[in-house]
Amino acid sequence: MNIRRLTSLTALLSGILLFISIIVLYIVPQGRVAYWADWRLWGLTKEQWGDIHINIGLLFLLSIFLHIYYNWKPLLSYLKNKARKLKVLTAEFNAALIVTVIFAAGTYFEIAPFSWVLVLNDNLKDQAAAKYGEPPYGHAELSTLKSFTKKIGLDLTASLKRLRTANIRFDDENQSIKDIARKNDMSPQNVFLAMKIREKSAPSDGLPPNPPPGTGNKTLLEFGREYGFDIHQVLTSLSEKNIAANTDMTIKQIARQNDMAPIDVYILLREIAER
Repeated sequence: MNIRRLTSLTALLSGILLFISIIVLYIVPQGRVAYWADWRLWGLTKEQWGDIHINIGLLFLLSIFLHIYYNWKPLLSYLKNKARKLKVLTAEFNAALIVTVIFAAGTYFEIAPFSWVLVLNDNLKDQAAAKYGEPPYGHAELSTLKSFTKKIGLDLTASLKRLRTANIRFDDENQSIKDIARKNDMSPQNVFLAMKIREKSAPSDGLPPNPPPGTGNKTLLEFGREYGFDIHQVLTSLSEKNIAANTDMTIKQIARQNDMAPIDVYILLREIAER
């Protein structure tokens, strides 16, 4: 067996699979949405795609290192000048370094066109959240029935009854939503919907407890108009808390500008709106 050929072909095949996993992880919904809706592509969950990405990435790196080892002389020739003397900072090396730095710096400072890739990624994930639905709170699927119903304001006894009526099998109130979903070959979201059937929602004033899908991409002005609160009062309150914001900034931009998470900005806006 020719080890040099084996190394090159392994690098090629693992590189192709690594590229596929990169695309999948680019379009996959946010973790909270993927786990809640039991999102799958070609039968694989987000976690499984992530595991494949890590191990195939490791295989790709190992094959690349071996490829460098078996092709060391040709690679060294790329670092030689016309006089055949070794020179690291050749024109080609400098150009490659500049391209790499531009990509890294452009991404860090969110400069177009690099920022467009990030914005598209955010939009794809927001669309997925709108399509598949958001959980009531982060990693709700890991909560037990008892703690889950308590957190979202459902009656535990009535919820258990609804699950039995829907022929959903579970052990007891201390079993997690995720385990129940797996036991019944369904998503945690559908377990929740079965519990929620005929549940009368109490009228709510102000903002909902959890941000609806797409909230992060709404400007402060759009957000204020949708929920009918005084935008100028909100800006004043944010300023008093040393939060930099203006009406044209989205919730995500406000969070990024002030080194916060979007959910923290939403919680803060809800507190201000409820005063």
